Amino acid sequence: MRKTSWCGLLGLAFALAMCGAARAADVKSLHAPRGEEVWYVSDHTLPMIAMSVALPAGSAYDPQGKFGLSVFAASLLDEGAGNLDANAFQTALSNRAIRLSASPSRDYLIISLVTLTDNARDAFQLLGLALSKPRFDPDAIQRVRGQIVSSMAQEDEDPPTVAAKALYKTYFHDHPYAHPVNGDTASVGAINQADLKSFAAEHWVRGDLRIAVAGDVDAATLTALLNTAFGHLPAKTPGLPSWPGHVGQPGVQVTPLPVPQPSVAFALPGLLRTDRDFIPAFVANYIVGGGGFSSRLTNELRVKRGLTYDISTSLDSYRRAGIMAGEFATKQESVQQAIGVVRDTLRDFAENGPTDSELADAKTYLTGSFPMSFSSNVGIVAELNGFQQVGLPIEYVRNRNALIDAVTVADLKRAARRVFNPRAITIVVAGSLTGGQPARPSNSGEAHGARH
Repeated sequence: MRKTSWCGLLGLAFALAMCGAARAADVKSLHAPRGEEVWYVSDHTLPMIAMSVALPAGSAYDPQGKFGLSVFAASLLDEGAGNLDANAFQTALSNRAIRLSASPSRDYLIISLVTLTDNARDAFQLLGLALSKPRFDPDAIQRVRGQIVSSMAQEDEDPPTVAAKALYKTYFHDHPYAHPVNGDTASVGAINQADLKSFAAEHWVRGDLRIAVAGDVDAATLTALLNTAFGHLPAKTPGLPSWPGHVGQPGVQVTPLPVPQPSVAFALPGLLRTDRDFIPAFVANYIVGGGGFSSRLTNELRVKRGLTYDISTSLDSYRRAGIMAGEFATKQESVQQAIGVVRDTLRDFAENGPTDSELADAKTYLTGSFPMSFSSNVGIVAELNGFQQVGLPIEYVRNRNALIDAVTVADLKRAARRVFNPRAITIVVAGSLTGGQPARPSNSGEAHGARH
């Protein structure tokens, strides 16, 4: 009965999208007594609370030879804690309709918690128990290891995933961002209980904790709940990963894969989120490849030439590096032609920038779609926590659309020259380069990436 009510409440929450923009403007900062960064939105429309938490426990902290440790530990978060084994812990969550999930990224472990207000105290207590007293029982370790290895075997047969992994390895070289977030079969096989306990003790900590909460809660209640969840964690703060010595390897690298439709992943040096040109570059990326059917790359590759069904790009900012990454798939005989079109499109944009109408359309979409991110409590906390992870101030939520509206064609041209340089592009093909028009050879003088 509780699960039925839970589903009904979630459905109603998503139906209240029109309230999102108003709630987004009411983001407040909580003065946390233990120093955590906490943003929250009080909304008593529904008796539910959502929270997104970022801990300094991403894959960049995996030790050499134990890649995948952050994912392994996160996968065991709900596999028992304190005096509750895996079955008892998961039953406690289920009986109270509590949704708890953990997903490591390269910089952070992202924990999502959603609960009915009546069960909030239990939900935050269970999360606190999982973080401060994880069991890491041998049977759970064995079971989860098997799940991770099975998942990696499937990924090894998926061309887009193979291309993406190879791209990060090629682009970031020996930096911690280079290895796959979930590691590899050998490294996951080498992880033991002591490794898991050590990682949790060092990285499931209160230092550098970033928390976003939305829903049926006030400041006083939230303070008590957060203390329940995080009050027993160590106050230590892990050091940041090093800066990359250099990024990028211009040219085309091939990861052989016996598939009729290779996947292509490509990357250019991006910008840190604090860079003054990030917002112009963000708008520029929408025009180049982030805007779906309205993007230049889609027009050039799909509409004009029928070389791919979909191509997209993103401008991603990590704590120690920025990257503009893109991907597409095409027929084997079209790979080199498609790569040439990508280069030409980027070159034209870097040299000439956008048209006035492209900029106007980009602004209309990016500012108009922003409130939709705040159409549910779950959406609100995901968006806010994402801003926290890249170090943005709380005022950004209110100022974001104005910053985009202020971007000029001159701003975009300046950012485009910095980011969309085809001479610096790193390209990885999962498949083969057989057939098609020859790709332009890489010049020996091409840039070798950006230095930070």
